[in-house]
Amino acid sequence: MTMRYDIRLTMEFAYEGQSGGGRHAIRVLPRSIDGVQRLVAGHVDVAAKPAERHERLDFFGTDVVDFAYDAVDGDLVYHARARVERAARRIDLASSASLAGLPGELAKCAALDALAPIHFLAASPWIAPDAAVARYAREVAGGRASVYEAASALNASIYRDMRYDAEATDVNTPLGEAFAERHGVCQDFSHIMIAGLRHLGIPAAYVSGYLRTIPPKGAVRLEGADAMHAWVAAWCGTELGWVEFDPTNDLVVASDHIVVGYGRDYGDVAPVRGVIRTAGSQTTRQAVDVVPVAQDQERP
Repeated sequence: MTMRYDIRLTMEFAYEGQSGGGRHAIRVLPRSIDGVQRLVAGHVDVAAKPAERHERLDFFGTDVVDFAYDAVDGDLVYHARARVERAARRIDLASSASLAGLPGELAKCAALDALAPIHFLAASPWIAPDAAVARYAREVAGGRASVYEAASALNASIYRDMRYDAEATDVNTPLGEAFAERHGVCQDFSHIMIAGLRHLGIPAAYVSGYLRTIPPKGAVRLEGADAMHAWVAAWCGTELGWVEFDPTNDLVVASDHIVVGYGRDYGDVAPVRGVIRTAGSQTTRQAVDVVPVAQDQERP
């Protein structure tokens, strides 16, 4: 089944003091993925007038919009609008590589393109090896026959053992700290799963995107109540390839997850990266709507 969505995102950055120049790289537009996802139309705007604007693809194929400012008069407010089609991928579980056979398949894989598994095996800036996570991964998934079974087991176990708490961590919390306390947000859940998979020798990527949320039966859908989200892609061998798991919700990803980008960790796909010269504190606010087009026929 293919779903079509309109996505609306607003990110506001309020600065306490006067702001000088700076630069931001914005990664928020859904990407196109052959046979799975198609960006029909999309654009990113900012309320302030930038000195420069440039659009590009980064190494991993994520759409990036670069903004440069000579000065910022007031706050920065970014708006993204997109229409995207998303299909659930059919997964043939029998085609997954075995855990024992995965090293041999990796040895024969000479690709160096953006999503080649070799890029997602080693430690990365936000995902350092952690002895406790490694031990946990071995206990949960080490005895499984296939790569898919190992990844699925770790996905379910992290969901069961971790507690979602939006106040417990921040963007800079090390994965080892979040795991020791068994709480965090989707970024923490995903980093922990990736660290565990890589310890088992399974290439694992961080996925940034949007998640459509469905209100409880009888409840009214709240404007801005959807979210940017993070999940995990595990390479299950040459035949099956990449399979995406959501450890925050114990799901194999289907048509409610909309991909923005893939990277080694959060740092590669952060929605906003850059600097602004300013003094004092900064506050941010984000609102996201992921609306099925059948319910909302407005243009993106």
